[in-house]
Amino acid sequence: MIRQVTWAGSIVLLLIAAPYPGAAAAHEGADLEEDPCVRWVGESAVHFNAYQPQYELKAQYCTDIPKTGETFLVVDLVDPALRNMPVGLRIVKGIDGTEAQTVADWRPSHHPAGVVSGETTLDEGLYRVIITAEGRNPLRYQYLLRVQMIDYQKIVRTVAVPLIGMLLLALLLYKLVRSKWLLSWWAALRS
Repeated sequence: MIRQVTWAGSIVLLLIAAPYPGAAAAHEGADLEEDPCVRWVGESAVHFNAYQPQYELKAQYCTDIPKTGETFLVVDLVDPALRNMPVGLRIVKGIDGTEAQTVADWRPSHHPAGVVSGETTLDEGLYRVIITAEGRNPLRYQYLLRVQMIDYQKIVRTVAVPLIGMLLLALLLYKLVRSKWLLSWWAALRS
């Protein structure tokens, strides 16, 4: 009996984990439409990454930066048309206009190589990265950065939801195992 419950529990765990195959994987190799580091305005797109090589040499971040300190910011101008117009980058601490303070500002200029980059020091808190492209139709892209902050919503999505699913399935299995129908079925099989 215990072996059957253990086997059923293993199957339930596999069924719950199946929808989350890339939960621990980074976004590398993802399509542009699915990449969380890409922002679109119409047909035009930019890709943002932040690096902190003093902590982890190859790690890249786009919305949650785990530590404070010197941070390298890189914007890839995915749309080739953006390479022919002035593009600027501004980092603002705070997410509303009353408390906002500009931390770094790279004035719009041409970037024929398609890369806008710079370095700044980020303290703990929320930041907005604002990328502007000045042209006939000005474009504005924004990223919200969380520096050295816990993302409780992400924790709930990755831990609590599957855990609740497992508990509900365990309850269902328990009810099934304790049901008279299953007991009578099991007795009929054994005889």
